[in-house]
Amino acid sequence: MRITEAAQRLGMSARMLRYRDALGLLPAVRDAPAPIAAGPGHRQFTDSDVAAVSLALDIERRYGITPAALAFGLRVLTEPGIRAEVAELGRRTGRIPSPPARALEFEKERALRLLGLPAGRHPARGAAGSRARGAAATPAGAAGRPGSPDR
Repeated sequence: MRITEAAQRLGMSARMLRYRDALGLLPAVRDAPAPIAAGPGHRQFTDSDVAAVSLALDIERRYGITPAALAFGLRVLTEPGIRAEVAELGRRTGRIPSPPARALEFEKERALRLLGLPAGRHPARGAAGSRARGAAATPAGAAGRPGSPDR
């Protein structure tokens, strides 16, 4: 279908559809030759092209963003350099925790689960801490073997 028909089906102008195409929000033009009726240089829109634009419109409405913002989001997902810079900005503004902090939190929560403690609660220091250290000194799987401390 031609751009005017696709635009009518989507409830927008042909100019807005061209703008979305320029932003990269439409699927790339396929290598298949266009029908003679379309003429040279005229894009033919398929039902999947219209469905892709419809999905973009739904995302824009749901999250209150512009077509340009959605196009930039796609660039962030597909271009590693941009993704890294945006992630760094997120870390510097505190919206994304730095990777070591996330790894440390994961390990801390894992240790608390293994100790049977609820997340957010820390084991008491002192005698309980020394017992935990003593227990950790026993090699895994040593329990029950001849010569192990628990026999």
